[in-house]
Amino acid sequence: MSTFALIAAAGSGSRMAGGAPDAAPKQYLPLAGKPVLWHALRGVCVAPVEMVFVVLAPGDRAFERCDWSAFGGRLQPLYCGGASRAESVHNGLVAAMAAVDADDWVLVHDAARPCLPRADLERLLGQCAGDAVGGLLALPVADTVKRAAQDEAGVLRATASEARSQLWLAQTPQMFRAGLLAQALHTGNRALITDEASAIEQLGLKPRLVPGSRDNIKLTYPEDLGIAAAILKGG
Repeated sequence: MSTFALIAAAGSGSRMAGGAPDAAPKQYLPLAGKPVLWHALRGVCVAPVEMVFVVLAPGDRAFERCDWSAFGGRLQPLYCGGASRAESVHNGLVAAMAAVDADDWVLVHDAARPCLPRADLERLLGQCAGDAVGGLLALPVADTVKRAAQDEAGVLRATASEARSQLWLAQTPQMFRAGLLAQALHTGNRALITDEASAIEQLGLKPRLVPGSRDNIKLTYPEDLGIAAAILKGG
């Protein structure tokens, strides 16, 4: 069995762009002298992966203008991204099946996570390699979680505090068998699939939670770029 990686890089990053119609997708924004996507790729390429499939939007023209030579030909761009993350990952898996066996492991990583620590990745690989289901990096919730609702005047108010002892924040990479993940994404309710683990859960399976770290930030808002730059500089 081999291990492959798949990077979901077909999104537009609308929240990062602040609604600007001509803004570059966040995976191509500059970060520490390289595109955000370059750092995300470097994060998974330290693992012994056979190939990294990069799922791009069909109209993507930025990828071919970037310098990916640092990855030594291990990248395979796939211009088959869909309208949602689940659709993009499923399309990418289907396109990759000529090179990937159903029992091979696939690490699915976000293009917008440029600060993946090597120790986190090694922990995921070590703990999931012998797991029957697979798993994902995640963080236990540290803050108090509030349930909210609007009152009669439209003011948002806290209505209850949720028990956090069993709540975790999902990260990527998420590591599953290629065939199992493709089946889960194909048969699952796409409206309820927010990550690969949620698709696996719809099959009645329970992915393993592997402790990650706060450095593995996902870039969502403009200020996150500065945080990521500081993390990369410190590392």
